Formats: sequence, C-alpha cells, structure tokens
Amino acid sequence: MMRAVVVPSGAKIQHRPRAQSIAEVIPGEQGERVVFANRFWSALGSRGFYRTNVRHGVSRVCAGTRFALGIIFHDAA
Repeated sequence: MMRAVVVPSGAKIQHRPRAQSIAEVIPGEQGERVVFANRFWSALGSRGFYRTNVRHGVSRVCAGTRFALGIIFHDAA
C-alpha cells in the first residue's frame, strides 16, 4: 500500500420525503475502505422502513494525496 498524507472523509446525503436532507459523514483512517449503496438507502420511518435517494462523494483534499476507486455493479438482470 502506498503511504501518503491524507485527509480522508466522505459523506452520503440522504433525501427524505417532505423533509430536509440529512448529511452523514463516514470518517476513515489510512488504508480503510468504505462500501455503500450508491442510489437507494433504507431508512426507518414512523411506519417502518422506506427507500430514500442517496448522493455521495468525497470532500476536497486540503493537504496530501487521496486515491479513490469507484466500482459500479450494474444490474444485469
């Protein structure tokens, strides 16, 4: 693994129906990986679980270097 000074952080933005969007930051240390859904996310509401839309990304690098890899698994069915 390459060693670099990294300021890691990423976030997902959850869009809730008729409510404000919620940002959730997933902090990580050097060498850690994060796997997450890229379109829909299950959220618990007052009537059980419901599907929410999700946006995601990584924050701007202020110092050092960041390596990111995005792999998309298409629904081939």
